[in-house]
Amino acid sequence: MTLLEKLEVYGKVLQNESMKKHTTYRIGGTVDYYIYPKNELALMRILQLLKEEQVPYHVLGRGSNLLCSDNHFHGAIINLDRTLNDFFFEKEGLLLAQAGCSIINLSIEAMKNSLSGLEFASGIPGSLGGALYMNAGAYKSDIASILKGVYILRDGKIEWVEKEDLDYGYRHSLFQNHKDWIILGGCFQLKEGNRKEIEDLMASRRQRRMESQPLDMPCAGSVFRNPEAMPAWKLVESLGLRGHKIGGAQVSLKHSNFIVNVDQTATCQNVLDLISLIQTKAKEVYDIDLITEVERLIW
Repeated sequence: MTLLEKLEVYGKVLQNESMKKHTTYRIGGTVDYYIYPKNELALMRILQLLKEEQVPYHVLGRGSNLLCSDNHFHGAIINLDRTLNDFFFEKEGLLLAQAGCSIINLSIEAMKNSLSGLEFASGIPGSLGGALYMNAGAYKSDIASILKGVYILRDGKIEWVEKEDLDYGYRHSLFQNHKDWIILGGCFQLKEGNRKEIEDLMASRRQRRMESQPLDMPCAGSVFRNPEAMPAWKLVESLGLRGHKIGGAQVSLKHSNFIVNVDQTATCQNVLDLISLIQTKAKEVYDIDLITEVERLIW
């Protein structure tokens, strides 16, 4: 059997697949294999097969906070969002969910169960795995604030790891230092609340996002982490860079901490050049080192 034939036993495999289809930036080159494993057992075997054939790989969720290289990737992308997306609510607010779950969907399901704690996530278009990787957050809350533990695959073993052992901080986790670890799921503690109040809060925040963020254009959310001195959007705007454009990449006219892919013509390099320009000017004018929130997948 060829590698493709073996992989197809354990999941759906797309060949020479464009990453533009799988990132909210609509940017990225093609990959040899784009794989949706059937389940965790299938995932384990897929990883073995790729290792045996010395094929490099990356594990992704919904591609909502990701800037991909324009080059062709001679390797595999493993996507968990179609199959590893089960979730379970226990009494007293305990939530167990797989890494491929949409965190927007989880916030809605929590609301339906009159559970509070995930309201901040109701507008973040990513997977749970991605949220756990970067400690996604909004409205002065984040995923770590409700987290009990993470279900991970590392060194060939699947195990639960307590939150306290994962170095969570502002847009940070230990996973960012161990990119070979694979997040499979998480356990969260929610609180009982009033369904109507939770639903109203989520609706008001949805309206606020629609009014303040360029959700009608391809982007990857906030580009920079907020420095201590001032919000990142305010810093970028004060530098006179609102609307600044390099190729098809533009600092959003609606929100200065967003870079949008105008007319879907931007390249990865366009976005990188614009990020670099903003960082350089921030350092020159304010002596601030702007750190990106958007993850880069460069090959």
